Amino acid sequence: MVPQTIVEAPAVAATFMVLTVPEGKQTQATEVIGNLPSIFRSVEFREPEKSLNLVVGIGSDFYDRVYEGPRPAHLHPFEELKGDRHTAPSTPGDLLLHIRAVRRDVIFELADLILREFGDAVEIADSTDGFRYFDDRDLLGFVDGSENPRGQFADDAVLVGDADPHFAGSSYVIVQKYLHDLDAWRAQSVEAQEDAIGRTKLENIEFPDDKKAADSHVKLNTIHAPDGRQLKIVRDNMPFSEFSPNVKGTYFIGYAADPGVTEQMLRHMFIGNPPGTTDRILDFSTAKTGCLFFVPTQDFLDNQPLKGSGAGSGDSGTKATTEKPAQAAKAGDAS
Repeated sequence: MVPQTIVEAPAVAATFMVLTVPEGKQTQATEVIGNLPSIFRSVEFREPEKSLNLVVGIGSDFYDRVYEGPRPAHLHPFEELKGDRHTAPSTPGDLLLHIRAVRRDVIFELADLILREFGDAVEIADSTDGFRYFDDRDLLGFVDGSENPRGQFADDAVLVGDADPHFAGSSYVIVQKYLHDLDAWRAQSVEAQEDAIGRTKLENIEFPDDKKAADSHVKLNTIHAPDGRQLKIVRDNMPFSEFSPNVKGTYFIGYAADPGVTEQMLRHMFIGNPPGTTDRILDFSTAKTGCLFFVPTQDFLDNQPLKGSGAGSGDSGTKATTEKPAQAAKAGDAS
């Protein structure tokens, strides 16, 4: 099974687009998925850097409406997390387009062409344009993605293995759009900001375990398996900004072989670990969206197991591809 290209070196720009498919438009939508390779190539050949990348995710409800056969073991709608002080909402999403490149123009061109092809088969639930900020920092001023695994460790973290053999090589992704209260954040001392994150701001050095506050972001996002192994995900977050209206924030996107790892991190943040010890960063950042998607392999997309096609039983189904010629997930230079 050939994965989509999930693990990439940090992009300069990205567009995160969550789409919904109205009832009765499923066939039209899946036909467009089948046309994505030619759309992709029509833009890619015009970009000398060859940095353009597209990852497609499929939401739980849309999967059940369209596909037959075995079902991904961990695919389900994102569940709202409601703590005493903070809430991670669950919002609609049938398809995710995660488009990355070193140039904004090719991202725009690909997104625009895809949407024109979809026409009224989709509605845009959310579209966010992200940008690289200095040395991969968020708008809070801290380096984002420092704990991303690399190389084979990254592939192991994001790609489904033998535990769900029918979907080996696939992945899951959770996305959330956070808005920041930067005035309140900037009013904090650097020391208070560092305590909230669990890292130094300038040097990006993680605090020793005995120096991390119980409600620090790093502390609450560090989780372990029963055997003591630290469980990892691959983040590809990006800052975003609009000056009218004046909104600034971080678009969180976390890939994992088991979305339960990401969900556990989010439970720690919003509910607390122990309950009530919530992530201090949420005092300055508000989650506005929340979706969970299955990221199928190229093979799945090349032969969509559409209902009534027989592909779910191994027969030939509708052809559909979504990005560059089939290639394995590449290890990134995320930091």
